[in-house]
Order: sequence, then C-alpha cells, then structure tokens
Amino acid sequence: MTENELSKIVFDAGLKIHRKLGSGLFEHVYEECLFYELSKTDLLVEKQKLFPIIYEDLKIENAFRIDIIIENKLILELKAVEYINPIHKAQLLTYLKMTNCKLGMLLNFQSDVFKNGVTRIVNYL
Repeated sequence: MTENELSKIVFDAGLKIHRKLGSGLFEHVYEECLFYELSKTDLLVEKQKLFPIIYEDLKIENAFRIDIIIENKLILELKAVEYINPIHKAQLLTYLKMTNCKLGMLLNFQSDVFKNGVTRIVNYL
C-alpha cells in the first residue's frame, strides 16, 4: 500500500475520532483512539516507537520517539494545541529524515475542523 493510500485511512480514522470526541482533550487520548482505530485494519501499526540516532561513531539509543508509525512508511505526529508552530513541522521532518520515510502527517486534534488541523510533510529523499 502506498503512503497516500495509508494517509487516506489515517485521515478517515482521525475524522471519525474528531467527530465523536471533538477538540479539547489531551493528546494521549487522541493517540489511543487513533491507535485503536488503525489496529482494526490489517496494517502494521506501532505507537510510541523509539529510534536510535547514529552520529559518527556514536549510537544514541532511544534518541527520539514517534507517536505512531504505519507499515514503516507513514509517520504520524499528534498534537492537541491551539496553533501548529514551525518547530512541530521541523520535528516531523527530522523524524522522516532519520527513518528514511517519505511521508508524515501532523494531526492537530485541537482544530475546530479536523481537515484544517492536518498537515502533510514530505521528505524528498
């Protein structure tokens, strides 16, 4: 399945959650619900996955944690904040580069309209 096909599944699941719960909850609530929804599929879905960073001869274990990764292709970074800041986008782009994934989705569940809280970030390897 392509990254775009995966992102459609994620968007639909996120929209379902947002319609039922609305905005105003903590990020971890949305993460649990999204993981639950995606776990109903046949996809490989992992949450709070830790990754190392290798810098020259130094390997730093557990250097960063990804909220949700699907099929080792699509990274999801979840937020429940009033505004998405440039640092949120930079964080996701760094995760994409470190994992060689091509697509990430920044999902802000604090948005009144779910689609307005969704940002796709592409890693041009």
